[in-house]
Amino acid sequence: MNYEILLQSPLFQRYSLSELKMLLQKISYYTKNYSKGEVLLHTGDLVSSLGLVLSGKVQVESIDVLGDKSILGFSGPGDIFAEAYACLPNQPLGVDVVCIEDSEILYIPVHKLFSSTDATQLVYNLLRMTAQKNVNLSRRIFHTSSKTIRGRLLSYFSEQVAVQKRKDITIPLDRQQLADYLGVERTALSKELGKMKKEGLIDFHKNQFVIYGSNI
Repeated sequence: MNYEILLQSPLFQRYSLSELKMLLQKISYYTKNYSKGEVLLHTGDLVSSLGLVLSGKVQVESIDVLGDKSILGFSGPGDIFAEAYACLPNQPLGVDVVCIEDSEILYIPVHKLFSSTDATQLVYNLLRMTAQKNVNLSRRIFHTSSKTIRGRLLSYFSEQVAVQKRKDITIPLDRQQLADYLGVERTALSKELGKMKKEGLIDFHKNQFVIYGSNI
């Protein structure tokens, strides 16, 4: 068990190592390893445990009836996923969770947290993390509200500039992931980025961008 990752996770904020070990003994956790490309959870699954990434990275995505994919979020080491559905065990999962790297996942049955008096701080931490995810989802809805690809890109870049407090930014997405996140075609996205670069609004290399637009 990688206790260092757990202690760094917001889920176990304010826990000492000894408190963490004692808590884990009481909540019936288990771990599982997955390969890159493997689906951890499928749309329609019923889940009762939240997942916490010990190593690797997973992607939360939705695929419509036409096969178009939208990326809703990512979870790396210390991050959690499926926590909202685990709190509503009769609610079928509305998304897929897929490994985009070889990963080790810790699963924690949520009902064990609610029934343990030793998990009060953890439940509080879980509430904070769930609230933050709701904020992130709201941001994505805002980014995709524009009818144009440029509008969606400018919205996303504006957020990243505000978060990173600089105009030379590094985004956590490659081109395909950015296209899926913004709900556009990759070819069209790349074409628009090229136009924006030619117009002097931005410059970029891979996932590093410099924003020149005065309105950002």
